[in-house]
Amino acid sequence: MQIKIGTALILEPTYTDEVEQFRCKIIEQENNILYIDYPVNTETNKTVFLIDGSQFRASFMTEDRVKYAFNTEVLGRKFGKIPTIELRCPPEEEIVKIQRREFVRVNTVVDVAIEYKNQFYQFVTEDISAGGLAIHLKDNFPIQNGETVQLTIVLPFLNGEIRYVQTSAKIVRIFEKNQLQLASLELIETNLIDKQYIVRFCFERQLMNRRKYEVNTL
Repeated sequence: MQIKIGTALILEPTYTDEVEQFRCKIIEQENNILYIDYPVNTETNKTVFLIDGSQFRASFMTEDRVKYAFNTEVLGRKFGKIPTIELRCPPEEEIVKIQRREFVRVNTVVDVAIEYKNQFYQFVTEDISAGGLAIHLKDNFPIQNGETVQLTIVLPFLNGEIRYVQTSAKIVRIFEKNQLQLASLELIETNLIDKQYIVRFCFERQLMNRRKYEVNTL
């Protein structure tokens, strides 16, 4: 997947408790560096100053309306007729196609604690997205479709950071898959910062799963 000159990017900070988006455009590319114009905050329309070393999740849309994303960081700046900021350009295998659904869902195991009728139960996920998740049920969990529970989701990131997302969830359905009993839950009343953490986690795991697949097929 080649990134073309003139492509519009949306940058989202990955290591912050603030929900922000910055728009910019690729002006030039040289080896492993993308040169972008100075970004503008999508909410305030004000130009922002990016500190060297800042890390972002960048996304863009191709001409045929396919969305892609990749992780990047600020390397420096270049002064010329048009002042630009230098971003790390990832190798093609690190540019991930984003699903058409609103939130990317990945198959991965994370720990989830559920508070139900003043009791706590521990589970692991089958899959997760910023919109919901599926968990492996246990025989002693007396949950019913349509009920609401409180969740604590443990998100371990590759850099060693761990985030705990606390939110409400609704039991959508209970079903069997490969002789396992699962429950599908829809996340509700999740704040924007926690959604951003889940989106970042899912993207990171999606990229990790892709790398594992490519290694195993060599």
